Amino acid sequence: MSARPAPAPLLIACALGIEQFALRRRERGGAGGPVTILRTGMGPAAAERSVGRVLAHPALREAAVLATGFCAGLAPGMHPGDLVVAEETRDPRGSVPCVGTGLLVKELVRAVPGRTVHTGPLTGSDHVVRGHERSDLLATGAIAVDMESAATLLSAVRVGERPVAAVRVVVDAPEHELVRIGTVRGGISAFRVLRSVLPAFYEWHRSLLLPRR
Repeated sequence: MSARPAPAPLLIACALGIEQFALRRRERGGAGGPVTILRTGMGPAAAERSVGRVLAHPALREAAVLATGFCAGLAPGMHPGDLVVAEETRDPRGSVPCVGTGLLVKELVRAVPGRTVHTGPLTGSDHVVRGHERSDLLATGAIAVDMESAATLLSAVRVGERPVAAVRVVVDAPEHELVRIGTVRGGISAFRVLRSVLPAFYEWHRSLLLPRR
């Protein structure tokens, strides 16, 4: 019998220490292969550098990549603790389509019952978006914005073809702007949701290993 191929690794990228801490609060067993949780640092440049450097390592060269952490919601009616599953990520350099959006939605509803899950384009910014900038970005069709997801996925697919996705937790929204993450109820709510999402990420990763019909 021929040897089975090694399971593909999963790289989960986030920017902030508090995001990494939330993701490490749960037992990390259950993925379809080895899992690396990477803290990239804040901003698109830091995300691009960190992801490109890590994916150059032979052990992670074929890793699936999932960007996660907090984001700002753009649409009226969004609330802290809502989830955003990107159909694509965008920045001025182009867009990257995401894989397995429907499965992620289904698994997030199961992992975090009672939370609203939004799907649509996730746009990138090089700064924290406030006020009128939200409505300007909403007019482009984007439903949420963060500083790292677009750069993370763009860097990942430039290194080599691979499955990519982005899942973000809304930490502030048009009617719920925050000044500092974790100091008010919205930030705490978003942290608790982020702490619960790993099972959905693992199901997404396992689905990538199934034979396609």
